[in-house]
Amino acid sequence: MTGAAVTAQEDGSPTGILPERVAQLHQRLARAALGGSEAARQKHLARGRLLPRDRVARLVDAGTPFLEIAPLAALGLYDDEVPGAGLITGVGRVSGRDCVVVCNDPTVKGGTYYPLTVRKHLRAQEVAARNRLPCIYLVDSGGANLPNQDQMFPDRDHFGRIFYNQANMSAQGLAQIAVVMGPCAGGGAYLPAMSDENIIVAGGGAIFLGGPALVRAATGEQVTTEDLGGGDVHTRLSGVADHLARDDSHAIELARSCVARLGPGALAARSALPPREPVHALRGLASQLTDDGLDVRQIVQHIVDGGALEEFKARFGPSLACCFSTIHSVPAGIVASNGALDGNAAAKGAHFVELCCQRGMALVFLHHTAGLAANQPDDGLTRRCAQLAASIATAQVPKFTVIMGRSRGAAHHALCGRAADPNFLWAWPDASVRLGDDEAAEPDDAYRATARLWDDGIIDPADTRHLLGMGLRISLNAPVPPSRFGVLRF
Repeated sequence: MTGAAVTAQEDGSPTGILPERVAQLHQRLARAALGGSEAARQKHLARGRLLPRDRVARLVDAGTPFLEIAPLAALGLYDDEVPGAGLITGVGRVSGRDCVVVCNDPTVKGGTYYPLTVRKHLRAQEVAARNRLPCIYLVDSGGANLPNQDQMFPDRDHFGRIFYNQANMSAQGLAQIAVVMGPCAGGGAYLPAMSDENIIVAGGGAIFLGGPALVRAATGEQVTTEDLGGGDVHTRLSGVADHLARDDSHAIELARSCVARLGPGALAARSALPPREPVHALRGLASQLTDDGLDVRQIVQHIVDGGALEEFKARFGPSLACCFSTIHSVPAGIVASNGALDGNAAAKGAHFVELCCQRGMALVFLHHTAGLAANQPDDGLTRRCAQLAASIATAQVPKFTVIMGRSRGAAHHALCGRAADPNFLWAWPDASVRLGDDEAAEPDDAYRATARLWDDGIIDPADTRHLLGMGLRISLNAPVPPSRFGVLRF
């Protein structure tokens, strides 16, 4: 989208396409948050179990936010019958410590894994490893969705990678804690078995490679779920499970106790000043984000603490704004596109990125660009954009990207697109990422991307500062290694 025509209401606030898109976003998020059908949810409740989002809400500390990852995964895919890809993932504070939470939703196809479910699970583990966070798995899954198994088992980043990641994160001291609240069948049985510590719910949780139906088909023997792989068997006889919980609520209490025993994380040792609120509200200006309208510096002022920023090389390469500031009291370097990227802007960006790396300062990239200013061949555009892309790729500081509007071709990659591996990447409802400058964008371009996990979620522009603040705070859990830059062509 290139930006809709904007008119003004009587109170002076802008109207246009963005308010409608924000409303649509919240409707789609609310639908996905419901999970499965009403009948499936009532069946689950009738068994005396907590709904998946209630499990997550009870696990995280009361009154603290939960940063959800990819809530609209699988939107419009698999006949639109797998909201959220059947999985809730995100980062929340548990017993005072940031943790990654992965929660199966058994009301969606029995909690079975589709290809995008696997990808979403792996993305959550990637966030945990990147930020050195413990993982808590709330397991209630029928295993792989068998009609799709050829897309989930053979390759490196398929189902087995989940267990590989568990083993390696445990080896790095990142605790793996599983809470078995329903069936955990087939290869999925490895998930609690490979956790550092696990909990199983009596009468509800079960761990087995083959369930009662498979046993009956193979041997003719009749056996109950509980006798085959229930909580009593695994806590008293096999030793696969460590703690037996009475019900879901008790299991969550035990999980919180497990995290409390880990001790304080690295973040606890860092003092933080209370964040200053920005001087402006953000959502109104977002609808003015057109190619020839809003100066991106105004948006930056809405995101940083108190609207205070110190711009670097303000008069050189003005199509890229580079600013030092803080977000929720965490220092950050802001790199914001302010038009087509030319050679001077790219050179400035590379210089700024290296400065931030030298100072151990996180980087925030804000995208709204038509691409490269290819009509200026004499300023070394290709060479300088390559320098910018290389400096970002090798930067070891935390990196965050927000695609606000258009993000085109080489400029997308040069400004920390998904391939550059930012800690988090979010998109506004009007965002669109394309290789060229084709104006025939799909109306739901942002949703097509988020359904396939090309980002970590579409966000309301008004939440940008809050989410960046959470992401920056989470990143403080991991040490920042020195950045070593490769050979840059001059």
